[in-house]
Order: sequence, then C-alpha cells, then structure tokens
Amino acid sequence: MERRVLLKNIFLLAITGPAAAAFAGPSARAAAPTRPFHHFRLGKLDLTVVTDGSLRMSPVQPSFAAGVPAAAVDSLLKNSFRSQEAVELGINILAIRAERRLILVDTGCGAGFGSGSGWLPASLADAGMRPADVTDIVITHAHPDHIGGLLKPDNSLVFPQAQVHISDIEYKFWMQDAPDFSKSSLNNTDVLRQIIGSTHAALKTLKPRLQFFGDGDELWGCIRLEKAAGHTPGHTLVHIFSDGEELVHIADLLHSDVLQFAHPDWGFYGDTDGAQAAATRRKVLAGLAASKTRVFAYHLPWPGIGHARKKEENYEWIVESYPIPG
Repeated sequence: MERRVLLKNIFLLAITGPAAAAFAGPSARAAAPTRPFHHFRLGKLDLTVVTDGSLRMSPVQPSFAAGVPAAAVDSLLKNSFRSQEAVELGINILAIRAERRLILVDTGCGAGFGSGSGWLPASLADAGMRPADVTDIVITHAHPDHIGGLLKPDNSLVFPQAQVHISDIEYKFWMQDAPDFSKSSLNNTDVLRQIIGSTHAALKTLKPRLQFFGDGDELWGCIRLEKAAGHTPGHTLVHIFSDGEELVHIADLLHSDVLQFAHPDWGFYGDTDGAQAAATRRKVLAGLAASKTRVFAYHLPWPGIGHARKKEENYEWIVESYPIPG
C-alpha cells in the first residue's frame, strides 16, 4: 500500500493527536445530531445505543478486498447503491444498565480523530447518562477507535469511576516489545511503530483500572465473552443476555455490511492476521445465521442492530427497522 494512502486511512488503528485529525476527511461534522441515541429492552436490561460519530475510508481498496479485481468491488458497491469512492464506518457504542451498573462496550475514538468522531461524552449526556455514572467498560480490542475515548488529551480518565475489562490475551499482545504483525497487510514499519507505541502507552496509563477476562468468562450475570481472534489476537465478541433473550456485539468482526457479508473472505487491512480474521468471520456468521441471533455491530450503519442471514454460499445483513426514532 502506498504510504500516502496508508496514512490517509490509518484512523482505525493508529496515532492520536494533530495528525490524526486530518483523517476525518469530508465526513467531519461540526456537532453531533440532536438525538444520538436508540433505547430498547433486552429481558430485564435497559440498553442504549449512542454514537461516537463516524470514520471515512477512501479509497475503498486496498483497505478492503486487497487483491480482488476492482471491477468486482465496484460492481457490488454500485448494485448495493453505495458509494464506490469510500466506505463510511459508524461508531456505535452500546450502554447497558444492569441493576446498579452502567456498562459501556468500547469507548470510541476520543479526541484524536477530528470533529467527525469523539462524540461519546456528549451523546451519553443527550441520553441522560454522565461519564461519572459509568461503573464498567468492556473493551472488545485495543485499537484506538475503541479505547481512544478512555483518556482525555491530558491522559486523565474520561470515566473516573469505571473499571476497564479487557482480554488478557489482548493486553499481553500490545504490551510486548514487538507485537507480531507479520500476517497483516499493514506492513509499514514507521506507522506500526506509532500504532504500537500509542496503544502501549494508553494501556500502561490505564493499568490501575484494568481487569482481565478470558475466553468464555461471564460478568455480572448478563455478559459472556467469546474470543474471536484475527482482527487482533484477543478480539472479543460480547454476548449480552437476560430472561432468555440475547444480543451479540460482534465488535470489529466486519467493517462493511455490503462487502464482507457478501464476501467474508475479502480482507480488511486492519486485521492483525488476515487469514485468521476471514476464517473467524465465516465461522461466526454461520453460527449467527443458523441461530438467528440478534446482532449489534460497532461499525455498521446506525444503530448497528440486525441479523445475519444465509444467502447462497455467503451472507447478507438484515437491518432491524423501527417505526419512529428513539
């Protein structure tokens, strides 16, 4: 990948600070919408989706589907009535009220990526929640668009009362002196050094707040964690359950509702292990489609709720619809 293109698109993975602000691109907005939340029930749980904004990836290739003929990618996007110039990624944050706990799953970009993102504190306020009310944060993986919202620019805590829960595998991966990116298409050593350094520094700052979980662990009688490696070694799905109902937060299993449901093998350059990520996508999608389990997706179009359905040899995303906003 050309360095010019790589630096333009690195907002999903990498550096924070002034350089990253440029990555917001044409989709940057001056302010969040006036009602950036969607509230619903899951058994006895109160769930709310709030937005951290959005990120824009342009051009589509090679960030997606590297090595796939451009005509095939363009045709799929065009026939799906989508832009052939860019993929717009939502940043959907799930808040869970469980008795006396207020739990967030991931925290968005924080202040590092321009005015098109970093909306989480304002969005929580619009939904009637304060950062000081958050008791727990579950981190699906440690990319900066998922942990960036934990710290302010001065490295103080955004959520001063919250314990932060992260996979032990994920933590150990990023805290190594030289994390292994040999199976990733992200191979620019200068950029990787910045990514690793940024994430390492954030996790070091957060260490006193960190609690570690393993594959299959349950928290608070309403969350089960499932390792889904490939995007990162400790990338985790979050199963939320109550009174026989379930919602699966798939984190960064997929970044496009068009490209990667129709072609789970079409890679994403941010995957630490591209082949493993593709195999995990296929396995998880097969299970979700067979069980017809409701899905929440971090990066799919707002509010990121729907179902995976089998379509020929692959899959499609069926969006959950609502008669009115809210």
